[in-house]
Amino acid sequence: MSGNNGWIGVDLDGTLAIYDEWRGRTHIGAPVPSMVARVKAWLSEGREVRIFTARASDPDAISYIHDWCKEHIGAVLRVTNIKDYAMVALWDDRAIGVIPNTGIPKGEDVPIIDIDV
Repeated sequence: MSGNNGWIGVDLDGTLAIYDEWRGRTHIGAPVPSMVARVKAWLSEGREVRIFTARASDPDAISYIHDWCKEHIGAVLRVTNIKDYAMVALWDDRAIGVIPNTGIPKGEDVPIIDIDV
C-alpha cells in the first residue's frame, strides 16, 4: 500500500489519543479529533499510516492498539516503533523537527532540554 509514497508514522499517546498519565497497556485515551480526521484523510487518499509508538515494544499491547484503531479510525493500522527508509513523515508530540543537514530546529517554540554531556 505504501508504494512510492512511503508511509506516515503517527504517535499514539499525546498525538492521536489524549494522554494524561500512564494507566497500563489496556488504557488508551480518547481520540484527538483533528488528528483522527487527518489520518482518515490520508487513508482515503491511499496513503499508508502506521502507529509509531513506544507501546510497540510490548507485544501484548498491540492488540489493544488495534482495537482502538478499529473503533476510532475504522481500520486496523500497522503498529511499530521502528523507523525505516520508507517513512516519509512522523507526527509526534515529543519530536522536534530539524532543517536537514543543519541541526537547526524548525519553528520558534523549541523547548530547551538540559543534557549532561
